[in-house]
Amino acid sequence: MSAERADVGSPPSAGQPVRRLGALMAVYLLGIFMGAIDTGIITPARTIIQNDLGVDDQTGIWMLTIYTLAYAASIPVMGKLADRYGRKPIYLLSITLFGVGSLLCGLSQDVGSFEMLIIARAIQAIGGGGIVPIATAEFGTSVPPEKRGMALGLVGGVYGVANIFGSSAGSLILDIVGTENWQYIFYVNVPISIAIVAAGLLLLPNHRVERVARIDLLGITLLVAMIMSLLYGMRNIDFFDLGPSLASTDVYPYLLGFVVLLPLFLLAERRAEDPVLNLGFFTDPAIVVTLLLAFLSGVILMGVIFVPQFAENALRIPTGDGGYFVIILGLFSGIGAPLSGTLTDRFGPRLVLGFGVVMSAVAATVGILWAIPSPSWWSVCTTLALLGLGLGFTVGSPLNYMMLERTRAEESNSALATLSLVRSIGTTLAPAFLIGFLAHAGTQLQDALVAELPTSVAAPALPYAAELQARFEELKSDEQLKDKLKDVEFPDLGSKTTIDIDMDSGTSLPDDLVELLKTADVTNITERTKTVAERMFAEQTPSVIADITDGVDTGLASLDSATRDVEKAHAKLVKAVKGIDKGVVGMTKAAKGMRSGIAGMTKAIDGMTSGIAGMNKGIAKIDGDIADLKKARAGVQAAYDAIMGALPPGTPEPPPAQELHAKLDDLNAAIDGARTGRKALVAKRDALVSSRASLRAERAALEKKLGTLEDKLATAVADRADLVTARTELEGVLADLADTRRKLVVLRDAVPGAFEEAKDTYLAEIDALGPRIEQTFADTLNGGFRDIYLSTVVAGLLAALLLAFYPRRNSLSRSRENDVAVHGWPSRQSSSVNPEGQNAAPAHWPSASARASSRAPQPSVSTRVRSALHASSGASSRSRSTCQRSAGSASSSQSVTASVIAPR
Repeated sequence: MSAERADVGSPPSAGQPVRRLGALMAVYLLGIFMGAIDTGIITPARTIIQNDLGVDDQTGIWMLTIYTLAYAASIPVMGKLADRYGRKPIYLLSITLFGVGSLLCGLSQDVGSFEMLIIARAIQAIGGGGIVPIATAEFGTSVPPEKRGMALGLVGGVYGVANIFGSSAGSLILDIVGTENWQYIFYVNVPISIAIVAAGLLLLPNHRVERVARIDLLGITLLVAMIMSLLYGMRNIDFFDLGPSLASTDVYPYLLGFVVLLPLFLLAERRAEDPVLNLGFFTDPAIVVTLLLAFLSGVILMGVIFVPQFAENALRIPTGDGGYFVIILGLFSGIGAPLSGTLTDRFGPRLVLGFGVVMSAVAATVGILWAIPSPSWWSVCTTLALLGLGLGFTVGSPLNYMMLERTRAEESNSALATLSLVRSIGTTLAPAFLIGFLAHAGTQLQDALVAELPTSVAAPALPYAAELQARFEELKSDEQLKDKLKDVEFPDLGSKTTIDIDMDSGTSLPDDLVELLKTADVTNITERTKTVAERMFAEQTPSVIADITDGVDTGLASLDSATRDVEKAHAKLVKAVKGIDKGVVGMTKAAKGMRSGIAGMTKAIDGMTSGIAGMNKGIAKIDGDIADLKKARAGVQAAYDAIMGALPPGTPEPPPAQELHAKLDDLNAAIDGARTGRKALVAKRDALVSSRASLRAERAALEKKLGTLEDKLATAVADRADLVTARTELEGVLADLADTRRKLVVLRDAVPGAFEEAKDTYLAEIDALGPRIEQTFADTLNGGFRDIYLSTVVAGLLAALLLAFYPRRNSLSRSRENDVAVHGWPSRQSSSVNPEGQNAAPAHWPSASARASSRAPQPSVSTRVRSALHASSGASSRSRSTCQRSAGSASSSQSVTASVIAPR
């Protein structure tokens, strides 16, 4: 009785129309192509996405590791569901999940959420985990035997082509829509998914298995939890500061969680009906070595995800274009993979795998010693070609052969599934510590770039700077102004020829500038360095500008104060000249009167009386001015006393008190000047009174007094001339002060523009340093790539060392076959289904298939590899049931092997 049945349609036969078979293959191959191309399409956009969503390298790598982890975990689940409910609904469900996940991945850019992207990537991976295994299993049963090899070849071919061009497709999409629209690398999957679902509903038959072992959900859950704990702990480890980071609460609790979950997982797997990880394989040292080699092959493989960024940095091409270089790696991997199968048949897997891991180590060494220190198209392409060739030999058939030659034929599916799972664990864990090398290199960028920047810039030329410097020195020596300007320190603008720019002032760059440098690439680092330098220039030069403008403003304030004092003195002189003019007029009139006789003398006496009255009025005016000045001084003195009285004794004068003190000095000087003027005016009035008395007394002797009056008139005229001269000099001083003030304002207003010009000069110097800055950036990041590929060298050498301890097949394989023949050792599977569809005997009894295998000759390893990959088409119902029960495992061994050739 067959263990498989078709709910819809039936397996195609040789006579079935080619058109229906072609439609079935097209639906499955299109799904394989979509899932395969998406494994590499995200690689060139990884740094773009993480920078856009504001996460660092160590967090951004989760968009790859979460996919790998969810993909590996979903394979057995999707395989079991396909066995139970049929391949058609589960395949279409897988496509739908992949399409929905792709849509959500794209929408995460609009939302701006990295967490949403991670969840969407997990949904994508869950869907992807069912596409290739189900499609491969369907080809194994639905395609006629005479076309089955061609069909399975198409699976590998489509997967290989999609993997090769996945990264290039990502770069192409980014070139078309722009790096700011990275969401379209996910949106491209949505219409394809809709088309596949629509076509699948109409064209696909539904095959399922009647008896299916229970899904090991507990084992899968524990395995995912273990790996997640280990991943998160490793993510937070700083391998350059190992001790303190291990003591961090972000590290040791998760590593401890892994240790706690491990025995629980082992216990669950021992009790599972169909364990996700067959623990029986770990009792064989040779198989353990093989699984360790699979893990190391996964670590070696993960260096591929950094190929786009490495190529961009080495060849100085824009972010996103590095995906094209994965074509080189994929092409040579495509050459190495089939060649490794042929050579394995001839020389055995040990030598072929040894060549692969050594070639991978050699390729990484070539990158370290040639491509990194001397980047060129030739060195980079040679490194990638060698790496692709090494990967083709490493992840191709040798490991499958090694696994199968140590296991029985009935264990082939389980063996290959375990091998794929362990390799997937390696590909999941490796990025967690490899990305740390790039993150560490990124932390060194700031210091490396700052060290390349100019530390000074030519000081701006300011108008009138030297002239004003000399003019201020002259003004400070002027008798009338030295008291006003004695405390003014004009900034020395003539001797300062450079401005120091301290980019390493002991303070860290602002977070936004640090992020700007971290998200830069070699093509834009010069412009971003200019942005950083411009910001730092803007932060440091205001203090210099403030020093200059403060000095200029102080000078302007002093000039304004001096100008006001000179204007007051000038006003007094004008007033004095007017008074003398009045006296001269009076004396002239008196002389005229003296000549005119008594009447004239009387008239002159009246004029003198009028002059005396005017002087009294002037004296009264001066007295009023003095009273006003005293009143103002009393108010200022009260304010000053209030301020000083509120302070403790001995406290220095605060700035407000200093200003009031200065005003008191100005008022006292004004009062003293007014008193001096009054005294002079009183003296002149008394003289006029005396003259009038003399005129009255000597009116009889008018002629005699006329000469005296003329002398006095001449004296008055001379005094007036002196006052006019002094007034003219003060007018010159006022003009000088006004010109000096005008030039100071021009200088002050020119300061910002001059520093803007200095900034442009500074940025031009950075532009000239562009090649050196780019080289420094590339060299710093190359330190991270050097460590990454040094890890590849170490992993390759460890794998080669493990191969040295791998036992030759002649001794171990014969021993195992003899054990089966003599003792009838059972299969490692805890339960099975016998050819009649009934449950097999307990696990400690030899199964019927095991007993048969002990009597029958064992198939060759190459035959078993092909049998494992085509297990779905087995003739007996027992082998068909086993194949269908582990469709995800058996066929996924091929798909995972293919998928790891291109980075996710």
